[in-house]
Amino acid sequence: MRKITHSAEETIKFAEKLGSKLKAGDMIAYKGGLGAGKTTFTRGLAIGLGLGDNVSSPTFALVNEYCGDINLYHFDMYRITNEDDLESSGFYDYDFENNVAAIEWSENIADFLPKNTIYITINALNETEREIIIEDGGRFAAAWN
Repeated sequence: MRKITHSAEETIKFAEKLGSKLKAGDMIAYKGGLGAGKTTFTRGLAIGLGLGDNVSSPTFALVNEYCGDINLYHFDMYRITNEDDLESSGFYDYDFENNVAAIEWSENIADFLPKNTIYITINALNETEREIIIEDGGRFAAAWN
């Protein structure tokens, strides 16, 4: 599935729809460069999960946790380069089975993601427009009609 959004607000609304369809155990793996809109998209996911919009980049913290009926773990794997780094980050200590995870720079841990991971590529087309590509095996197709 491919979508073009024309503003940050439109990106958030689009992600909010997806967030409302997420369930415990879902893992989102982002691909996209610096400033592509991964944190903005995560803000929409959080709203859709009923967690509010107080979302910030986990760049320095490695993970930000947003708590609710289902928690959202928002990871930044930019500095993770191997399995030892991933292990020492505490990644495996999180309860992924009962919560949702959104992972920025997921390509750095691609070998360690579950096979049912939802991949979202975000490309900045210009200052405001984003191309969003969702690879989810068609699971969310009905949400976009």
